[in-house]
Formats: sequence, C-alpha cells, structure tokens
Amino acid sequence: MKKSIFLLSVLILYSVNQAMSQTPAEKKSVTGSWMGKINAGAVTLRVVFNLLLVDKDSLVATLDSPDQGAKNIKLGPVTFDGKAIKISAGALLAEYNGTIKNDTLIEGKWTQAGNTLDLNLTRLRAALILNRPQEPKPPFPYSSEDVTFLNPKINIKLAGTLTVPEGEGPFPVVILITGSGAQNRNEELMGHKPFLVIADYLTRNGIAVLRYDDRGVGKSEGNYSEATSADLATDAEAAFDFLKNDKRIKGASVGLAGHSEGGLIAAIVGASGRKVAFIISLAGPGINGEEIINTQNREISIASGLGSKEIDEAISVNSKLFDIIKKEPDNKLAAEKVNEIYKTELAKKKLSAEETEQAMKQLNANLNPLAFTWLRFFLSTDPAMYWKKVRCPVLALNGEKDLQVAAEVNLRAIDKALRSGGNNQVTTMKLPGLNHLFQHCTTGLPAEYGEIEETFSPEVLKIMADWIHGLQTPGQAF
Repeated sequence: MKKSIFLLSVLILYSVNQAMSQTPAEKKSVTGSWMGKINAGAVTLRVVFNLLLVDKDSLVATLDSPDQGAKNIKLGPVTFDGKAIKISAGALLAEYNGTIKNDTLIEGKWTQAGNTLDLNLTRLRAALILNRPQEPKPPFPYSSEDVTFLNPKINIKLAGTLTVPEGEGPFPVVILITGSGAQNRNEELMGHKPFLVIADYLTRNGIAVLRYDDRGVGKSEGNYSEATSADLATDAEAAFDFLKNDKRIKGASVGLAGHSEGGLIAAIVGASGRKVAFIISLAGPGINGEEIINTQNREISIASGLGSKEIDEAISVNSKLFDIIKKEPDNKLAAEKVNEIYKTELAKKKLSAEETEQAMKQLNANLNPLAFTWLRFFLSTDPAMYWKKVRCPVLALNGEKDLQVAAEVNLRAIDKALRSGGNNQVTTMKLPGLNHLFQHCTTGLPAEYGEIEETFSPEVLKIMADWIHGLQTPGQAF
C-alpha cells in the first residue's frame, strides 16, 4: 500500500569534484560501476555507484537505482585515499563509507536518516540490464495515442495513453488505476511496468485500455501529496467521463481495474452513481486501512524472521501513533504529538541518547507529515461502505502470497460487502503462488519484487480478459 519514503528517494543531488593526493593511476583503479544491495528488512534495492575520473585527477560519482528506475543521480564529493572511499550524498543527508578489499570488492556501509546499513559493492564487468521479458516492444498491432482529459472538480489536466484494438469496434474499455504512492501511467516500480504489460495484453485481445499518470506525475497536473483516496477517485471519474464520448468505445462498457489502493478508488467511483460496467480489484482492500497496515506489518515481519513479542510491541506503538493522526486534523500538531509519544515509548527502552536520536530520525523519515492527510483517510476508511453501493459485476483477485494486502481476509470482506448491498455479481479468486504484484514468487516479500523477471502473471492476464469478454451477451454491451 502506501510507500514509505525509503533510503533512496529519487532526488537530484549536487556534485562536487574534489582532487586528492593520490595519483591518477590509483584513482583510476576504482573507476567503473559497482553494484550492491541495500536490505532494509522487507525491501531490498539494488544500487549502482558509477565512479568516473575527470580532469585527470578528480573522482566524481553518480548513482543508479535500477529497481526504482533512477539513473545518473549525481553524488559528491568523493574522497579516496587509496584504501578507503567516502561518497557523500548531501541533499539526502547520506553517505557511503567503504574499504577497498581488492579490485572487485568494496566493503562498506550506507548511512541515512539515522540508519546505517551494510552495503558491499562488487565491480560490474558490464552494464546492468534488467531482464523484463514481458515488456512489450513496438510495433504494436493496435493504435496507441497520448490523451489528456480534465478533472473539472479541481481544474487539472491529466495525461495518459489510450490503446485501442484494430478493427471497427466499438470496444469495451478498462481504466487502470494505480496503487498508492505517486506513480506514472505504467505503474512503474522495482524495474517493472505492470500496467504497460496489462494494457498490451488486453488490447491485443480486443479490449481498449486507458492508463494515466497520477496527478503531479509525468505529464499530469496537480499535487499528489495533498490527495486522499477520495480525491484520487475524482481523477478516475474524469477518465470515465472522458471515455464516454469516444465513438470507438462502447458507451455502456467502460470498466475499472484498480491495483492495491486503486481497488479502493475503483470502489469509490463505482459507488458514485456513474454507470460503471465492471470493476476488477487487483489486490484491493476490503477491510479497514489500519487493519490492513497492521496485518501487512505482521505478515512481512514474520516472513522476515522477527519474533512475535517484537512484532506485537511495534504494532502497539504504531496504534498509538495512528490514533493521533486520526484524531488531530492539523498535520503540524499531529507531527509534534507523534514525536512526543514516540519519545515516551523510546524512554521505556532506556536507550542511549545516540540511539534515541537515530530512532527519531528514522521515524520522521518514514512517517512524513506530508502524507498525514492521505494516511488519516486511509486509516479511518472502511472500504465496505463503498463496496455495498457498487451495482456492477466485480472480479476480485489476490495472490495467495500477498503480504501487503492479505488475500483471505480482504477477498472475504469484499464479497460480504457486495452481497450485503444486494450485488451477487461477484467473483473472488485467491491465486496460488502469487505476490502483491501478481508475480510468481517464493516468499511474497517485497524484497523479491525487483529480483523476479516476471512482471505480471500470464494466467491472471487471461483471467481478466476472459472475464471481461464473458460479461457480454449477443446484442447487448454488458
């Protein structure tokens, strides 16, 4: 669900060249690309430091984060004494300190936001290329066009891509709604572009697809940081209204497919009174947001090897912090109260001043007041209040190994809410061996997402296409 601000947030950093006393030959010995993995519990990110010698005797560095789609982030300054290397990342208040072990290995640590993690680097002999075999390549057997549409409620333009099958049409269409966190139209994350893969498959199989950049992302206007799920639902409504006027689209055949938080957004739109033809919930929530986060924390922590006592204590502290955020509408005051409560909890552990300072830095890095408006809505919202009002057919899918939105409890809640509102047109499926991104996986931990070459299960793609086509009857759109 909501993505915390992680160690390698994509920011542009400043570069400072600094000459040292080593000879150009000594400095040249460390030039090239060095890759390592930052392991922060449930999340593992590959990072690549690119060291280059300029002006004959100055080392400069850039950073690639292939799992986040970031390249050439400028770092600096770089200091090197022939054995130890220090790479600063000033704008991130971070730095890397390493020791040269041999010509292929640097052992070191990455420090940021009061957190220090092991980061050993190995020299790359060739450029790192992520293998994503499902990512479609042109030419495509369908039309693909950039489109813009207006959200009149806040007067912003949103930008996206509409793919339409070959042939006369009109065609059914599905609007793809991204999960939480500001994302582009391909829902690009961890080196994968799931919405690009989904759009390609569905369009090849006779279903038009509209995918769009979240507000404030890519070519879309607006400010994502100020938006709740309900606000983002107005963007999806604008996409729905835009498609109703396209003659290539069956007017009564406009459906929604939302991933993760996008499933909640789809339910909000479906409950708005618009004549949505169908909804596909891809790992969408059926239970209260706070319960989802607590379950997510517990499942990921267990899979990461943490003990039950430690997990219970963490969830208990989180609940106290969440209560403040839910009850205090002023984000600045809420942040102050959150810090006070957390300091009190840390005092019970009798930590040193240095340990307390580090823990506070981690809290403020991962629980940013800018996200409180979104978080307050999510924590307090029961998706059932929307699902009960949805009248169209619903297909709810979850991976059996989903550790972010647990399959059993959320599918059951969605089914119950729909039926309690009188809608029996619901199909729920728990799919074996799949994670939150619908990849075949081993553990389901987010740490696997970028390592897995598969972007989206082919079986699920077929399930989606077959289900949409199965809704049509002769002489009738849906």
